[in-house]
Amino acid sequence: MKLKFKQQGYQTDAVKAVTDCFAGQPKSSGTKYAIDPGRAAGRSSALGLEGDGFANNKIVLSPPVLLENIQRVQRRQNLPVSPELKKTSVCDVNLDIEMETGTGKTYCYIKTMFELSRDCGWNKFIVVVPSIAIREGVLKSFEVMAEHFLEQYSKRIRYFVYNSKQLHNLESFSSDAGINVMIINAQAFAARGEDARRIYLELDDFQSRRPIDVIAKNHPILILDEPQKMEGRATTEKLAEFKPLMILRYSATHRTEHNKVYRLDAIDAYNQKLVKKIAVRGITVKGLAGTNAYLYLESIKIATTKPPEARAELEIQQKSGIKRVLRMLRKNDNLYDLSDGLEQYRGFVVSDINAIENTISFTNGAVLGAGEATGDVNEASLRRIQIREAIKAHFEKEKMLFSQGIKVLSLFFIDEVAKYRSYNEAGEQAGEYAQIFEEEYNVQLNEVLSLEDTPYNRYLKGIQANKTHNGYFSIDKKTKRLANPDVKTRGESAGEADDVDAYDLILRDKARLLSFEEPIRFLFSHSALREGWDNPNVFVICTLKHSDNTVSRRQEVGRGMRLAVSQSGDRMDDPATVHQVNVLTVVANESYKDFVSGLQKDISASLSARPRQANEAYFKDKLLKTPTGDVKVTPQMAKLIERYLVKNDYSDTEERITEQYHQAKKEGMLAALPAELEPYKEQVFQLIDSVFSAAQLPEIED
Repeated sequence: MKLKFKQQGYQTDAVKAVTDCFAGQPKSSGTKYAIDPGRAAGRSSALGLEGDGFANNKIVLSPPVLLENIQRVQRRQNLPVSPELKKTSVCDVNLDIEMETGTGKTYCYIKTMFELSRDCGWNKFIVVVPSIAIREGVLKSFEVMAEHFLEQYSKRIRYFVYNSKQLHNLESFSSDAGINVMIINAQAFAARGEDARRIYLELDDFQSRRPIDVIAKNHPILILDEPQKMEGRATTEKLAEFKPLMILRYSATHRTEHNKVYRLDAIDAYNQKLVKKIAVRGITVKGLAGTNAYLYLESIKIATTKPPEARAELEIQQKSGIKRVLRMLRKNDNLYDLSDGLEQYRGFVVSDINAIENTISFTNGAVLGAGEATGDVNEASLRRIQIREAIKAHFEKEKMLFSQGIKVLSLFFIDEVAKYRSYNEAGEQAGEYAQIFEEEYNVQLNEVLSLEDTPYNRYLKGIQANKTHNGYFSIDKKTKRLANPDVKTRGESAGEADDVDAYDLILRDKARLLSFEEPIRFLFSHSALREGWDNPNVFVICTLKHSDNTVSRRQEVGRGMRLAVSQSGDRMDDPATVHQVNVLTVVANESYKDFVSGLQKDISASLSARPRQANEAYFKDKLLKTPTGDVKVTPQMAKLIERYLVKNDYSDTEERITEQYHQAKKEGMLAALPAELEPYKEQVFQLIDSVFSAAQLPEIED
């Protein structure tokens, strides 16, 4: 199956935001220079390595002209206007491009290379990434997007991954006049190991030259992917050695601000329906006083013809011992009787099943809400509940999307391989989670299958439980067994793994996993493999591990935020249905409330570029984009907007936008604007919406 790419407005805007900064830069075929042939063990130039190199031509625009271009780009998008060019110790031109996870920043910077080559003749680029994981993901993007860009620009990019043992690539990088890209991870030039030092050494196998000198001659444009993870002193100092023409920084969360020329943050991405909606299934472990009776309330079922019923799991005495079984409970059911006389359930008689509050009450005063577990809830019980909920969510989505030709994938993050696959003298066997998965899968499958001969029923019957899941982990070179990856313990990348094997496997399978012909629908991956790859059809994410501080909830959901694709490779992005199809369910290992408040806190913290106060100072000089041209907000208009907000209680004493404003907007009940602003009604409300308010955070379904 081939993924299809199409030109999207917001991505074109992101590219244009960069290229317009260099308006007036004359096009040049590059600066020609003689490549240093080095010394070949006493035979100077005997290897025939002489030849011309083509370096990026210098920026000829004066700093004031360049700053004016940048400010024009910023005003066009109502971004904060930079008072000066933000120079760094690495280079004088530093542009920030902020793009939310899942909106295609790799696509944007590859397209930007083609545009800068066409407009300015700049052809030498280096993509710097913070980890091998992201490097492998970027490499895959260059591969799968090559045909798409060939159609658009009638040329290909020559790209390679820097490897200190394959330095011949640097020769062609320098001598080729077309677009050339080197992809390098920061550890390859900024770490302490012997391999990382090779780039700065005169090497016998490189004709006594230093690789860094050969690279620097080209004055490459550096593209930093996730720059916030590469801000350590060692990395920054080493970046200067590349002698870059400029640095373009692409991230969803910039920590250090430079000249920001584009912003598409979490709120923009959600409101423009460029990423999935999020739903959360939270699980709360609750201690009920004076009882050790295990009970898990899964859900309340409502039917039009009979009273509500509760679907709950309890322990039942059977011939083979005590088993946990799912039962439908009705009012007046006695759990002591249902459990076949287990003492801990004495007094547990159902007094009420409340479908409005999603609770079940008992005559002994105990109350349980949907998603709550009580009694002897150990780690294994909790994980089983999570796996069951993930499988249920998977089937619910699959049933709905199968007929639309969309394959549903579910992703489990676990913290050790042994829980998925274990090894002993007898050989390989399923780990605890794989066993639980297959048991729960078969139970849920029997509930989903119907007697009808439908295409979906035939599809489900054609897949065995043990064939529908697979693990993506490291592979031990000697034993060929799955192994836990080495995980970084310090720095920006704490908790992450640099594991080429596992990433290669999961990336290689990316398109194959989207096809119905491939039986794998459930992926088990090590929690350290959480970045650098994603699959557009991940609809369920389940973290079977303890919450830890090294992984933000935003990173966890990031693996499933891309919009899904159909069997033909088309993105499911029709604005009318996009958020009916694209909903990512997170099965959390904590309560809904805790997960959501943590996630919203993460999102809120990332919205650094958003203004927080709606006042005259902010509105003044902003541009209102109208069909007949841009209209600048005058001081008088800015005052009117501020007074309008205050008068209608749409802003509070701290000049923040109130919930009341967003509620009125949602209901189409906003107060009329002053007559002078009425002609620009739509644009004024867009401007007000650009001010951050907690009410704008994406709604997360329960």
